[in-house]
Order: sequence, then structure tokens, then C-alpha cells
Amino acid sequence: MEFIQSALSLIVTLGILVTIHEYGHFWVARRCGVKVLRFSVGFGRPLFSWYDKQGTEFAVAAIPLGGYVKMLDEREGPVAPAEQNQAFNNRPVGQRIAIAAAGPIANFLFAIVAYWLMFMLGFNVLVPKIGQVEAGSPADQAGLVPGYEVTAVEGRDTPGWRAVSMELINRIGDTGNIRVEARPGDSQPAELFLLPVENWLQQSEEKNLIGELGLTPFRPPVPAVMGQIVSDSPAEQGGLRVGDRIVSVEDQQVETWFDFVDIIKQAPETPLTVTVERKGENGGPQWVELRLTPALHENEAGEKVGRLGVGVAAFEYPPEMIRQVRHDPLQAFLSAVDQTGADTMMTLGAIKKMLIGLLSLDNLSGPITIAQVASASISSGAEDFLSFLALLSISLGVLNLLPIPVLDGGHILYYSLEALRGKPLPEKWQVVGLKIGLSLILTLMTVAIYNDFMRL
Repeated sequence: MEFIQSALSLIVTLGILVTIHEYGHFWVARRCGVKVLRFSVGFGRPLFSWYDKQGTEFAVAAIPLGGYVKMLDEREGPVAPAEQNQAFNNRPVGQRIAIAAAGPIANFLFAIVAYWLMFMLGFNVLVPKIGQVEAGSPADQAGLVPGYEVTAVEGRDTPGWRAVSMELINRIGDTGNIRVEARPGDSQPAELFLLPVENWLQQSEEKNLIGELGLTPFRPPVPAVMGQIVSDSPAEQGGLRVGDRIVSVEDQQVETWFDFVDIIKQAPETPLTVTVERKGENGGPQWVELRLTPALHENEAGEKVGRLGVGVAAFEYPPEMIRQVRHDPLQAFLSAVDQTGADTMMTLGAIKKMLIGLLSLDNLSGPITIAQVASASISSGAEDFLSFLALLSISLGVLNLLPIPVLDGGHILYYSLEALRGKPLPEKWQVVGLKIGLSLILTLMTVAIYNDFMRL
């Protein structure tokens, strides 16, 4: 079921973004007088298709990993004399550049619209209040203390923890100081803290950027009450039930859910004596002693940890820890443009760091990871899905503008050189460039798919 959901999420996500991208090419081509033969979402054999009044075939094809706009072009087949002026290759070089650039530009415009909707609809974030600071960590060296709220990172406001993480991504691989502004209370001014880092996470795929700085978000006391027991898990086999409250583990008192999780993580394949409180037959509390053995599990960081197969009972954060982000239409638009610009710079920065070796290629993701994240974001609600669509659309736009033959940026490079020279590049050099570009793209795709399987 999970596989089907991920696959459908991937198809929906890529279908939206590919349609937007290709429509950019299509819309500008039509306005430049170029005849469009086919607009296809997906590759391969069309599953179904239809024609408009101008003879363009619109198709949905079987392989949902891209799409294309096929235009009338003398380089791809004979063109009737009456249609010579509608052939792409016969249009002025400026129009050809505009048509090639229209796809990526459409992706950026879509991101602005997605963020605009997100900021207008509004969403809740968890106030980035610091719970703990690890001794000797960059945060500790800078002087950050528990109870402070992070208000900005590198000069950009951070209303929630997700915003903090997104700003920290820009500093991966860097050496120097990370500028963090934080305040002890709502009515007090923010103070500047400089967190020293050296080649920070340069060759790591670590996702917990906040934890790597020595920060733990504030967590309210959450009782260690079982809300879910996974079927055939160590918890179920040991007799743990939904509604049980953990009292102690090996005579060590358990105050919160997070205390319990920490104990279990540190005891893979170790039998533990666990005392729980549960509702007795007469309705009163009953204390039961269980023998539980956490299973061995390897997390994303490669650490071997214990896992029982349980979930916490529903709980609520205090109202003061929840912040709503919502803007009027104008402010939402300005915030959307700003966020699109920030995401674009983040993507360009990540590409640059990969090229010079400051960022590991392990961070490349392929269709499997995209499918998983898409499924998770759809399940989380409109805000998460819009945010994911916007970020992925920006990545698609940036990547397509790279000056690599085969991509839109490569075509723009060829047409720009043609404008400078007054004539097209020799065909043999165009062919060499296409071969190099195709090899590079196939190599990156192979690395991304390999990373996907390694994560699985």
C-alpha cells in the first residue's frame, strides 16, 4: 500500500511540474509563430491523446518521468514551403532563446504562485525555542542557552524550526561563523551569536542540521503513554498494550516519552524489565512488569539503535509554542517572491559546493526519494505539499538553466553563441556537446538512483 501511495504521489508531483514546465515552452512558441506538433506529458507510447484546432497533439504518455514539446523543425524532417516561417529553426535567434528559457521561467513563476497560496492560506509552525544545548558544541561555544528563541539565521527571519533548517542548509561545507540571532523572551531584543564551524558536514548526509550545532528543540513534558503498537513488533511480543504508561525501565524512573525513547535507542537486542501502569479490570490503575527486548535498527546516520515498534499517544503543544504564519494577499506575494529567490540561491549554492567538493554527492536524490517525500508531504497537508512543489519546481528550473547541452540551458548557450558569431556553431561541435551533456546527465541520474537504493 505504501509503495502504491508513493508511486501515485510521484506521478501527481511530476505530472504537475512537467506540465507547467512544458507549457512554458508551448505558450511562448505559439506566440512566436512556431507550429507545435505535440505537447506530451511523459515519454514513450501515448496512453491517450487529442488534437486542438491548430493541429497540435496533446498526449499523456506511459513513462511519467518528464515530457516534451515537439515543434516543426527542418532539422527533424521535411517542412512544406507554406510552413517554412512556422519552423522553429527559421525563427530569429532571440525568439529561440525565449522559447528555450520559457520552461524554467514557468517553474519559477509556479513556485511564486505556490508560495503565495501557502502564505495566504496560512500555516502553523513550532516556535524555535531552544530546549537543550550540548556542552562543547558550536552553540555552546557561541553562548546560546536553553530557553532562547531563534529569531534569525544569517539575517533571515526564522518563524519556525523548519525555517531554521532551511537557512542552515546554505552553510553546509563552510568554515567560519554561522550568524544566529536569538532572544530570551518575546518582549526582549534579539542577541547575535556566532557559531564556529569548520568544513561543516562537508562529507556527511546528516539531516539533523540543528542537532549538529548542539541544539535540541524545546519539548514539552509528554507522558510516556502508548498510542500505537506495531503488529508483531518487540513491543507486542512483550505484552505492551495501547494505553499503557511507562513507569520505569530497569528501575530507572521514566518521566516523559522522550526519556523512554532515549533508553530504548541505547539498548538494541538487550532484554529490559519495564514497569507499566495500565487500567485494571475494576477500572483502577494496575502495575504490570514486562520483559521487552528492543530490535536492532540502523538509522540514517548508520548508528545501531534499539526499536520497539511503538508510537506515542496524541498530545498537544502549549498554545504559546504554536505560531501561525499568515499574510494578506500583497504581503503574501512579496514573501513568495522572497522565498523563491532564497530557494533559488540555496539550490545554486548547493550545486556550486558539489562541484568544488564541499558537499557530498550522497545528497543527490532520485525518483524514489522524491516519491517518498511527495507522499509524506501530501499526507501532512496542503502547506507541506505546496512547499514541496515550490522547492522541487525551483530545483527543476535551476537545473534546466545550467549550460549543459541536452538541457534548456545548453540550447540557450548554443543560441547565444550563434547570436555572437552571426551563424550557428558547426554541427560537429554541437554533436560533441550533446554527447558530453548526455553522458553527464546519465552519470548524475545513476548516482542519484544509487543513493536512493542505498537509503532504502
